[in-house]
Parts: sequence; structure tokens; C-alpha cells
Amino acid sequence: MTEKVESVKKENRLIQALTSTKGKYVVGTILLSGIGIALPRIFHVLVGPAAGQTLLPMHIAVLMAALIFGGISSSIVAGSSVIFSYLLTGMPNLARLPYMLIELVIYAVLLSVLNKKFNSYISLIATIILGRILYAGVLFVAINGLGLSTYGISVIDSIITGLPGIAIQLAIIPFLAKTIKKGIHLDD
Repeated sequence: MTEKVESVKKENRLIQALTSTKGKYVVGTILLSGIGIALPRIFHVLVGPAAGQTLLPMHIAVLMAALIFGGISSSIVAGSSVIFSYLLTGMPNLARLPYMLIELVIYAVLLSVLNKKFNSYISLIATIILGRILYAGVLFVAINGLGLSTYGISVIDSIITGLPGIAIQLAIIPFLAKTIKKGIHLDD
């Protein structure tokens, strides 16, 4: 009988931990990291090898994390998505990995900061614009200041190629983030 009581107490503590705000942040960050790893692979299989550059699937998880959980969570999602995606699938390739990591962390931090001051749509639009300007600055410093190769990375080309992904981001991310945040009662 006491074993059963102890088992119920442990189960209740686990449920309380997982439903606490901190638990929701941890579980949400882990789930979005998994999505950040899985979505690019799914897009590549369904759409083809150019899907990553066109539809920007890794960005989706990072931007969702920024709107739902904030800067720390979205930075963790950015880092873990890029690193584990590379380790598991070889994408992005090793030469592009640091640039992709920097790009996603820029978006994570920017959207988290802007979302505290503006609504999610304005914040996302500003992040998309400012993020690419900052990323262009990173590439400029990498090439001209540090003498590094950017392996053909071009901000202008990535914007043009990524227009469908940007459209997807603007169409679904604020709505999904608001729905999920409401559904998990994060503001309770």
C-alpha cells in the first residue's frame, strides 16, 4: 500500500513539474529543437534539396520559440537545431554551419526583444528586415575584417530564394505562436 502511495506522489510531482511554467519552457524548448531538426529533413525529402534555402524550415522553430518562450529558449533552439541537424544529417554543411548558427541566433534575439515592445506581426517583419541587415554585417566582417570565406553565401540571394519561406513565416508563425501560447496557458 505504501509503495502505491509513493508511486502516486512521484507521479503527482512529475505532473506538477511538467505543468509548471518552468516545465513548459523546458519541454517547449526541447520540442521546438526537435522540430528545428526534423522540419528541414522533412522538407528536403518532400520538396527536394533546395527546400531549406527556399522554405527556411529551421527558421520556423526558432521564430516560434522566440514568440512563445523568449530569447533564451529561441537561442537554445537555434543552436541545438543547427548543431544536431549537422551531426545527424550533415546539413547545413560544415562550412556554412557557423553562419547559419549566427543567423538563427540573430533572429532569436531580435524577435524576442522586439516582441516585448510590439505585436508579433510587427516584431516578425522588423526581425526579418533587421536580421538580414545584421547578418549582412556579419558576412561583411567575416570577409573583410577576418578574411574568412563565406562559401558563396549572399544575403541578397538568400532573400530572393527565401521569399516563399518568408511568406510562410509571416502567414503562419504569429498565429501559431499565439494559439500555442494560449493553449499551454503560459501566461497563467
